[in-house]
Amino acid sequence: MKFKSGTDIGLKRSENQDAVRCEYFGHNVLAVVCDGMGGENSGKEASTIAVEEFFQRFSEGYRESLDDEEIRKLLISSVSAANSVIYTKAKLDFNNFGMGTTCVAVFLTNKSAFIANVGDSRAYLFVENEGVFRITTDHNVASLLYEQGRITEEEFENHPQKHMLVRAVGVNQTVQTDTFILDYEDKIYLLLCSDGLSGYCTDDEIYDVIINSDFDDVVQNLIDLALSKGGRDNVTVAVISE
Repeated sequence: MKFKSGTDIGLKRSENQDAVRCEYFGHNVLAVVCDGMGGENSGKEASTIAVEEFFQRFSEGYRESLDDEEIRKLLISSVSAANSVIYTKAKLDFNNFGMGTTCVAVFLTNKSAFIANVGDSRAYLFVENEGVFRITTDHNVASLLYEQGRITEEEFENHPQKHMLVRAVGVNQTVQTDTFILDYEDKIYLLLCSDGLSGYCTDDEIYDVIINSDFDDVVQNLIDLALSKGGRDNVTVAVISE
């Protein structure tokens, strides 16, 4: 099992408000990508806190004997722990009003991928000779309208509220987390990213970079792809493969 991750400020922003961390848990891997929001330094602080609190809560609760449902619940409680810390910090300091972050995480074992997400950072499954397939659902206004059938796919692509989140970590006292479990047999290849990549690059473009890159180079090549599209946002990528 192997992983690579990286983040870049992009070409237009004055601060990188993304955060990423990947670590081994025995033979397993935990990876988390967060994209912060908020004025001044609040976005960066939110994403940094989220990653730290997520890993701390997961580390405290993890045991090798956990079954699938217990791992799923541990991911949810790890998001909730991050949510509580960020929400409290924002309430105690008016300068941090509105601070929050997306969060997408994967815990990969030798037979299953456990995925959790809040916001519009994404998890993809890469399948050789087929494509990349989005696992997560974006929690933003445009996606909600599209799911409700109120806008078309074409309208969705250029919708002015495409980046307006309806769910984020730290904004409300409690947070609802989506979870997914993918079972696999021989191998699996997962991509986590902030919308600095997925918001400006198509699935086909992302697939082409992955299929034509060595594993050690794929993260930087995906970041370079986003930069070639104008680099209008921070871009963060993590790839995990068994």
